[in-house]
Amino acid sequence: MHHFNSIDFKNFSKVYRLNLINSVTGYKSANLIGSQSLDGKENLAIFSSVIHLGSNPALIGFILRPTTVPRHTYSNIKSTGIFTLNAVTKKVISDAHHTSAKYPDFISEFDKTNFEVEKKENWQAPFVKESPLQMGCSFKNEYHIKENDTILIVASIEHIFVSQTLLLDDGWVQLDKAGIVTINGLDGYSETKLLSRFKYARPKRSE
Repeated sequence: MHHFNSIDFKNFSKVYRLNLINSVTGYKSANLIGSQSLDGKENLAIFSSVIHLGSNPALIGFILRPTTVPRHTYSNIKSTGIFTLNAVTKKVISDAHHTSAKYPDFISEFDKTNFEVEKKENWQAPFVKESPLQMGCSFKNEYHIKENDTILIVASIEHIFVSQTLLLDDGWVQLDKAGIVTINGLDGYSETKLLSRFKYARPKRSE
């Protein structure tokens, strides 16, 4: 078994360090965040850092890299207060990954991919029409993480749109039915397959 320590991390090439540290923590969610500027220009970017923060109220979070360079998703969310989350399926992983390319703010990633803008009533941020699981979210707060100068964005889920085939009677959403993928590291996309569901775990009784 290979062993690396913190001294090794500093001596790695940038690419090797990025690949190693981003992949060892396991599979991450793949979401396209859709946003829109005040002048109506749509933006779309892939994120692997979206996390569940709570169900009552319904909160999610995601990490933004340092804002020392332009971050169009961040500026759009701060100016409008809303954005969308759109799950990525295996059919669209190439276009989804391409949204990580750094275009100027006057170019929409929707125009550089095959993704189609879907607008819903009373929600100006763009949804991705091809996504079977979409959420409309409102900005709530941000927290600066001083250790690496990143930002944790906290948002509330205001709307959920889910394909009927994925929604079970108890409210559980079975993602693999739609081929929704996960991200391994920075650039690896993986399929999922349900293995099992278990009942709520309770302590075993002593015999």
